[in-house]
Amino acid sequence: MKKTILSLLAFSFISCVLFSACSPSSKNTAQKNEQSAISIDKEAFDQLVASGIEASAEEIAASEWASKVKAAGVLKVGGVRTSFLFSQLDETDNKTRGFDAGLFQLLARYILGDSSKYEITQVDSSTREAVLQSGQVDAVFATYSITDARKKLISFAGPYYTSRQAILIKAGNKNITGLESLENKIVATQSGSTGPSVLAEYAPKANVQEFKNDIEARTAVQQGRADAYVTDYTLILNAIVKNPGAFEIAGIPFGTKDNYGIGLPLDSDGVAFVNNFLKKIEANGTWEKLWLISLGNRTGIKEAPEAPLIVD
Repeated sequence: MKKTILSLLAFSFISCVLFSACSPSSKNTAQKNEQSAISIDKEAFDQLVASGIEASAEEIAASEWASKVKAAGVLKVGGVRTSFLFSQLDETDNKTRGFDAGLFQLLARYILGDSSKYEITQVDSSTREAVLQSGQVDAVFATYSITDARKKLISFAGPYYTSRQAILIKAGNKNITGLESLENKIVATQSGSTGPSVLAEYAPKANVQEFKNDIEARTAVQQGRADAYVTDYTLILNAIVKNPGAFEIAGIPFGTKDNYGIGLPLDSDGVAFVNNFLKKIEANGTWEKLWLISLGNRTGIKEAPEAPLIVD
């Protein structure tokens, strides 16, 4: 029986180290570590997204959201280009690859018949709802946790992936071994993410310090301005693969399952359309192949997890 990514990875990476210095003064070290990271199989990724399924004309016509994308001739995506496992820009060929990137490229092919017909607007945890509400993008693919608060502002398709929370510390830090040792410690997290509420529940006596994004939070730990960083486990795995050498994971992943969804405009009929797309690529094995290319083959995991149940 397939296990979730968390059960497979929790112990495999418990003593792994991650992320070299990201300050300007340590740029050369970061670049050196990045070169040693396990890169995605570009050929396999490109072949997979280029051979994705296509929606019928009737399916597109039945969805106002999909019809708008089809008429525009491009899928406008809110996303990132710096998430090594999920959505990383390769400057050598100007292509973005990873698990999230593969999904939105497959969706572009599903609607437009061409996986390259997408445009990315850079987002972070504080701007994802805004770009959907303003109509700047059609959808957001950005390891986007589904929460009740967010569902008041936008709608979600999916979930398409599940994660939890973990604790990042500087390598060699013996003072923090897990949740119980965060009391009275300075703990970094991202503003606008689920981190603050998770810490309020699981480490209420921690001294929480919010940062704008993942890089700033990790830098604070690297520079000793924060004792630990609590964030989504997949972000930590992302940094492990990208830059081994300077940080460790304290304890094991914790908290409730964190379901990632695809952000769509509030009450959009795109939810049903995208959910149908997700069900199709799960059923035909494309989701599993994408997971293995983007995550499994790069983290030593040979078996893909079961995809989460899609909520219509």
